[in-house]
Amino acid sequence: MRDSHHVYGRDLDLNLFRVLVAVADAGSVTGAAARLYLTQPAISAALRRLESAIGAPVTVRQGRGIELTARGARLVADIRPHLDAIVQTALSPPRFDPKTSDRTIRIGMSDSTDEWLLPPLLRRLERTAPRMRLIALPIQFRTVQDALVHRRIDLAVSVADALPDSIARLVLFRGGFVCVYDPRFAKLGARPSERTYFAQDHVIVSYNGDLHGVVEDSYARERRVRCAVATFSAVGAIVDGSSLVATLPGIVARQLVAQRPHLAISRFPLPQVDGGMDLLWPTALGDDDANRFIRETIVELAGKLA
Repeated sequence: MRDSHHVYGRDLDLNLFRVLVAVADAGSVTGAAARLYLTQPAISAALRRLESAIGAPVTVRQGRGIELTARGARLVADIRPHLDAIVQTALSPPRFDPKTSDRTIRIGMSDSTDEWLLPPLLRRLERTAPRMRLIALPIQFRTVQDALVHRRIDLAVSVADALPDSIARLVLFRGGFVCVYDPRFAKLGARPSERTYFAQDHVIVSYNGDLHGVVEDSYARERRVRCAVATFSAVGAIVDGSSLVATLPGIVARQLVAQRPHLAISRFPLPQVDGGMDLLWPTALGDDDANRFIRETIVELAGKLA
């Protein structure tokens, strides 16, 4: 195999072949210039550069037009199929078949997303895209923007604050908070008052590693927090068999109680803050078929759960 550096070192610009084919088809510099939206001097200069690169003339004057030399004609015959193939490849719609695609998609998921989305998503892909693979990475609202901007993930399911224009957002669902507790040990009731709610002991999810959760941050109200954990995954086991109350997004609470049906859900007694879940992705991947396929599947699954 020839050294590619030797080829590039000869200043053999592949665009020069495109000019040569246009001259052959048009039969003149003027005609080629019109086809390529270039000036006549630019076409003439390109032909001179090509002849210099290959060390032989490719055209000769013939009356008011141009005729290919034997070397030029051979080049056109050999190059034309490759140029046609390149153009066809560029203009053809992308080929994507979920049944045969082996793409790997990196999904950023907040910890509240894993259980309600990942299992049904994998079951769906097992039927519709059996060779596609997912890599689920932990993110949260403070880290999701950086992960998307630097392409550590291809899309994300999370809550997020203001985002740059380079990140697209689609609301999956909106919903508020509810309380989850074990009615065998916590006396909260289905519709607790604020007084009853704040009289309970609480377990919270804190991403800062402190005793502040959504109530402390959004309402500036202090609860009797007995335990703070970093993720939602441990909350069910902590509440189960204890007098602790957890305040969770509704979709997380429903998933938890489905797994532990002896737990109960009650109304959150404070005015609801805007909550929910967003689907996020870099706008540069908006037309990526594999990314779009996963996004559309997530939207469908979220619609059934919301």
